[in-house]
Amino acid sequence: MTEELFREDATLATCKARVTRVDERGVQLDRTVFYPLGGGQAGDRGSLILPDGSELEIFDTRKGAFPGEILHLPAAGQQALLTLLSVGTPLTAQIDMPRRRRHMRFHTATHLLCALVPHPVDGCSITADYARLDFHMTAPLDKQALNASLAQLVDEAHAVRPRWITEAELDANPGLVRSMSVQPPRGLGQVRVLEIEGVDLQPCGGTHVANTAEVGAVVVTRIEKKSAMTRRVVLGFAPLLASAS
Repeated sequence: MTEELFREDATLATCKARVTRVDERGVQLDRTVFYPLGGGQAGDRGSLILPDGSELEIFDTRKGAFPGEILHLPAAGQQALLTLLSVGTPLTAQIDMPRRRRHMRFHTATHLLCALVPHPVDGCSITADYARLDFHMTAPLDKQALNASLAQLVDEAHAVRPRWITEAELDANPGLVRSMSVQPPRGLGQVRVLEIEGVDLQPCGGTHVANTAEVGAVVVTRIEKKSAMTRRVVLGFAPLLASAS
């Protein structure tokens, strides 16, 4: 299993690690700051810096076939550098932090949106350029009202923190699970939840900012009726501040 450093500290950009396996599926490490695709959030990109200073570019990160297995996927044309890796090779894992930061802002914003739209979530996607949530509902949504409420929650600077609850606590509070398609992983006796103080609490394994003030100028860019029972809300960065994110 790979030690998932990003679970407790999403601001870590680098870490020292050792190769535990390298094959056609990708590179596995004993520990990593790279977040793998999951929960709607895109996988991290970055590089693995080898002992000689050369950099193996990583274009995506995915979960493997077994629990705790994380695969760092090299970009095309990296075969020469891959041959320098073997089990035990020490290196530095380094993520594209500006891209991760955008993921963190968007992911936290989707939780704020969940607090504003109290309906089950039927789909989610979080990228560096936009985020979307599909709500299982029939009523129309007011874009202007959502943006005003979203801005207020950002300005109120609520603390954001991950914590753990027992599976029994989750079973006693089934309403904490907002997603209709993805259930929290079970079998370890506890479940990771994200708490936005005074606003929202739900299971989540993604990366987030530490305070809603850090979400910044994220706005609802459009609302779509995807079906009779689905309303899609798409988030983007406000144009004037997008380049500074």
